[in-house]
Amino acid sequence: DTEGLLRIKEENQKHYRRAQRHQEKKEKIQRHNRKLGDLVEKKTYDLKTQYEHLANLRRTHILELTSVIFPIEEVKTSMRDPADVSSESDSAMTSSTVSKLAEARRTTYLSGRWVCDDHNGDTSISITGPWITLPNNGDYSAYYNWVEEKKTTQGPDMEHNNPAHTISAALCYATQLVNTLSLILDVNLPKKLCNRQVNEFCGENLSRHRFTRAVKKLNANILHLCFSQHVNLDLLHPLHTLRNLMYLVSPDTENLGR
Repeated sequence: DTEGLLRIKEENQKHYRRAQRHQEKKEKIQRHNRKLGDLVEKKTYDLKTQYEHLANLRRTHILELTSVIFPIEEVKTSMRDPADVSSESDSAMTSSTVSKLAEARRTTYLSGRWVCDDHNGDTSISITGPWITLPNNGDYSAYYNWVEEKKTTQGPDMEHNNPAHTISAALCYATQLVNTLSLILDVNLPKKLCNRQVNEFCGENLSRHRFTRAVKKLNANILHLCFSQHVNLDLLHPLHTLRNLMYLVSPDTENLGR
């Protein structure tokens, strides 16, 4: 029993010495982890600082781009509300008629259905200058009508002061701006836009199907950029091409450049 007790004591001493070595190793690993934790925290702070610096650079480049090369702004029209004009000309008009006229003014027949648009007739959005605008309600039927008419009629009068040319030019500039913004923001677009599509708007006359498809791709990319920069969703509309772009590049967009 005495010999067995001595063997147990020796084994216990070995285990104790081994436990001490493990404890020292544990403390060493803990010190190493604390150093790594401090380093990771410092690197995280540096990375966050770099992200903020990069966001400020992107924001500066975008604001310069949209103020010098691609200015986008709201253009007011002088159109008066028909309800107001009618009520002035006919003092006996009932309030229900006035409200119906106002409601009709805020409604647009677009692609086979009636669409409510509170800005209809009040404003349009311009890009690169007040002379290149897009309808605020997303109705590009002037382009379709022009293409159909040009198929049957040829004449120099059709080539001047044509709203279809304004629409195609505005969409061409919008596509160029979206491509540039995706590069600056480092955001991959869901719909591929290439130089061929930029030339497509300002080049050959597109059929209604091809034109609608190209506009849908452009609108989808604009919405994707808006989502990536956390633009207020209440401001966005899937058909408002330039208005969505205007909200995206606005100096009031807090997360622009993120």
